[in-house]
Formats: sequence, C-alpha cells, structure tokens
Amino acid sequence: MVSYRSNDAFQSLPADLVELIDQLPNLQHGKWIQRALAVLVRIAGEEVDRLDWKILTAALEDLEQGFQVFYPYRHIRKVTIFGSARMSPETQEYHLAVELAQALAQRGYMVITGAGGGIMQAGNEGAGGENSFGLNIQLPYEQGANPYIRGDSKLINFKYFFTRKLFFLRESDAIALFPGGYGTQDEAFECLTLCQTGKNGPVPLVLIDSPGGEYWHAWNDYICQHLVQTGLVSPEDPGIYTITDRVDLACEAINNFYRIYHSSRYVGEQFVMRLNCELSDAQVEQLNQDFSDIIIKGKIQKSQALSQESGDETAALPRLIFYFNQRDLGRLYQLIANINQLEIPSRTESHPERK
Repeated sequence: MVSYRSNDAFQSLPADLVELIDQLPNLQHGKWIQRALAVLVRIAGEEVDRLDWKILTAALEDLEQGFQVFYPYRHIRKVTIFGSARMSPETQEYHLAVELAQALAQRGYMVITGAGGGIMQAGNEGAGGENSFGLNIQLPYEQGANPYIRGDSKLINFKYFFTRKLFFLRESDAIALFPGGYGTQDEAFECLTLCQTGKNGPVPLVLIDSPGGEYWHAWNDYICQHLVQTGLVSPEDPGIYTITDRVDLACEAINNFYRIYHSSRYVGEQFVMRLNCELSDAQVEQLNQDFSDIIIKGKIQKSQALSQESGDETAALPRLIFYFNQRDLGRLYQLIANINQLEIPSRTESHPERK
C-alpha cells in the first residue's frame, strides 16, 4: 500500500487519483472506496478548520497502520490483555498475566496489549514477540513500548485513543482483564457496553484476579447491587463475563466459547450464527424451546450460507439463522454457552484458535 506521507507520494497524488477513479468499476471494494472519496470531497467543499483536517488525517493514518499490520494475521484468533501499567514484575498479577499469555500462545492464540509496562508488558513477555501485538499510544509523560515488543513490526504507535480502542476490540476474539486503574475500568466498561449492545462480539470476557483476590468480585458486587437489582441492566448481563483467579479456567472459558460456535453476523434482519459443526434437528428444537423469548418471529433454523454471503470465507460452515430481538445480549451469550455444551458424536476436533 502506498503511503502519502512522503514528498514523492504527494507529487504523484494527482496522477494516482486519476488512475484510482478510472479503476473504481473494476476494484473489488470499489463501492466503498468511492464512498470514502465522496466523503473527503464533501468535507473539502465545506468550511472546516485546519485542526479538523489534522484530526481526520491522523485518524486515517492510524487506521492505515492498523489495517496493514493486522491483515496478515486475520485468520488467527487473538486475545487482548488489559490491566494496570503500574503492576511491577514482583506482583502476583504480573506473574499471572505472563502465565496466561504463555498458555494462550501455546494453544495457538496471539496476544494484543497496549505495549506499555505492568500487565501489558507481562502479556508481551508471556506470549513472546512472535505471538504479540503492541498497540501503543503517544503520550507526553509515558515512556515508549516495553522491551518485549519494542522494535517489533507488530508494534503500532497510535495518535488517538479512539482509533487504538477500535483495533483492540475489532481484532480481539476474547478479552482478558486484570486489575487496574481508571484506564482498565474504562476498558472493562467499554467492552461490556459494546458486547451488551451488540456493537461488538459476541466474544468471551474473562476477568482475572490474583489467587484469592477480591478486585473483580467486589466490582461484580457493585454491578449486581447497583445495576442489576435496580433494573439498570438485565439480570442476564453479568453472564457476559467470567471471573476467575486460575489461568487454566481462563483459557478454558476462551477455548470453550469457540468449541462449536464460530462467529456471527447479520444478513438483513436475520442473525446468522456460524458453527464449527452441524447440530441435530432435536438439538435445534430444544434451543427453540429454551430461547423463544429472544426470537421476534419464526424459529431458529439450520441453514447453509445465505446467498448474500457468497464469497464469505466461512461459507462452508453450517449455520443457525433466526430473527434475534437485538436487545437481550445476555441471553444470546447463554444461547452460545448452551450450544457449546451440546454433545456432537460425529464432531471432529476443531481448532478454536483459527478463524
């Protein structure tokens, strides 16, 4: 991909734009490129401040970096590890994060961290450079990336928090949260908000305490007492996350999430759930009985890839399709957990770390 940050690239820009426009009808994603160019043209014709252009340009450059770095690894599942930058290597939490990242890498997952110190450093240390990504943020008062990801081609330096957060969530197939301060709390609630509203996921969220620790249990008490009991969130919403102080149980929660469930998307108004193996008619009928409350019309049905999914890399996978109410995400997580617990006698061993 050409980067327009060099003087040579700026000089060739007019000719490159003419060539791009001529090629639009034949490009695979020409419709979306045309829409992006149309947005820039509209903004250029409006009264927009210089600072607005700087924000737009820097955000696009952040996105360009992220797309380029992650694309070669798009078929490998990744786990983002969040936690305090202030945890020293002597703490239990640090050692637990190293152990978790190491265990995930051994199972074939890659690990994403914020590239800084503390829990972030522990994640990169445990996974090793080969299996690590670092999403650093440019701040005036913090040092650069930790030594386990520094200089790696999978280290990205973001200008903005919002673009950095986008890639944390967009590229993650699971989230592991260790104790931390305001930043970790922000990340925990943003992950929950996006999963609870259906704007991200479904993905497993694992909250990991030090052995015998109460950080996340006390946090969960607040959720239950002040949010669930007062009706501010649904009683099923705490089921979106798992709390544990054991690495093996954290890995099990992530692995089991993809035991039968593979991924999902919407096609029009239908929720399409891709599976690693086909369910029996009796199992689907039981799902209809148990989860009819989240279906607004019709029933859960088995399906192959829909016509709108032609060219989808998951086209060979069996599917369940239904009209989900798009509101009860806690119940959707319960549906996925139910599916993953089903007995599939003819099922061959899958690789949950591969997409």
